[in-house]
Amino acid sequence: MKRRKFIQQTTAATALTAIGSVGLQSFTTTKTKKITILHTNDVHSHIDAFGPNDGRNANKGGVARRASLIESFRKNNPNTLLLDAGDIFQGTPYFNYYGGELEFKLMSKLKYDAATIGNHDFDNGIDGLYAQLPHAEFEFISANYDFSNTIMDTHTKPYKIFIKDGIKIGVFGLGIKLSGLVDPTMYKETKYLDPIEISQDMSRVLKTDEACDLVICLSHLGYNYKNNPERISDLNLAKATKDIDLIIGGHTHTFLPKPTIVKNSEGKNMLVNQVGCYGIYLGKIDFYFDYNKNKSANGTSIIV
Repeated sequence: MKRRKFIQQTTAATALTAIGSVGLQSFTTTKTKKITILHTNDVHSHIDAFGPNDGRNANKGGVARRASLIESFRKNNPNTLLLDAGDIFQGTPYFNYYGGELEFKLMSKLKYDAATIGNHDFDNGIDGLYAQLPHAEFEFISANYDFSNTIMDTHTKPYKIFIKDGIKIGVFGLGIKLSGLVDPTMYKETKYLDPIEISQDMSRVLKTDEACDLVICLSHLGYNYKNNPERISDLNLAKATKDIDLIIGGHTHTFLPKPTIVKNSEGKNMLVNQVGCYGIYLGKIDFYFDYNKNKSANGTSIIV
């Protein structure tokens, strides 16, 4: 990594810490537990790195480089989750030729823990998505797509719980409204459920019923829509809900050098992050838990 980019990334990481560890609670203790969340979104079948003549993305990205980064972070902290916020498919000839098989096989080799479903993941139809599921050795999480009358029925879960070093982490998924984005023949009888209502229900289940210490939403709703501020987005979702600690977003290809701090419906701080597209960046957010499981966090986006 070049010195200049290393300094830029270090600055982004420390900037979040400097404002009080996202305002959740700052502490230092020998009994602190660290959970690392790594994430991608909108990779769009970009398997290879960009070439030296590919404009602003020159020499960036690539699954092999991402694998090396992920491996180094896991060695540093085995209490790590790797998540993807959708639009895995569509964007290079790899998808046109293999139909998503290669993408799922490589994500499995990278040991992704979970992913949600984006609108472009229906580009070969719901049957095409289903056909590739045997190649995915990770869970698909979607709480607001009702697949009960489709071939995808029982092949997704609304949420999944992970336990790392005694910390209980609940992850649920949200997808964007497909009507108007995807031909109805591609998603068939998939029903779209209101993301805010579903999130309120999911956060209650995970925080209260399942007693999770950390609640994460994997979202393909989009970060924000300046031309339509009332449209459901990650920022609007964050403001309208509670008990979610982190929203990992996708769809709008929004690059954030560090997570955005948002006040939830109870006026408490939570985080929203998204790392652009095409696998150019890897998101990294560290959560720290003290003896009483009080949380603090810092995060950054790392160039691949």
